Amino acid sequence: MIKYPMTVQGAKALEEEHTFLSKVERPRLSQAIGEARELGDLKENAEYHAAREEQGMVEARIRDIEGRLQNSVVIDVTTIAHTGKVIFGTTVDLENTETGDQVTYQIVGEDEADIKKGKLSANAPIARAIIGKEEGDAVVIKTPSGTVEYEIVEVKHI
Repeated sequence: MIKYPMTVQGAKALEEEHTFLSKVERPRLSQAIGEARELGDLKENAEYHAAREEQGMVEARIRDIEGRLQNSVVIDVTTIAHTGKVIFGTTVDLENTETGDQVTYQIVGEDEADIKKGKLSANAPIARAIIGKEEGDAVVIKTPSGTVEYEIVEVKHI
């Protein structure tokens, strides 16, 4: 059975999405289907077919979330001793050794990953390269445009 690692915030976000889909979207779509049925012939009723299709997608997402939450391993990094090592859930400041540019990433589960928000999937190449390393370590990461060397400036348990 596949286990899904996620942060406390990631688990909370999935639970909120599940609640929204179950308590808001599901009843709304049920009502829309009922109203569309009242319009008559279902064969050529575009509103009915659109609502049924959307209902199918919502139900599939609800089942997916339930499965992920049921098989999740929620990791609260704030309860783990700070050793300076990069582990799942930590926030890491990296500095490009060539340009001096700094970036900050939090190592999270797949469902939480959002590069624009600085949340990097633990399966991403950068994350795989830095997990297990410590503050002050240099890591070389292969990118499509070549290799880039980063120094791990700081590891935070936020």
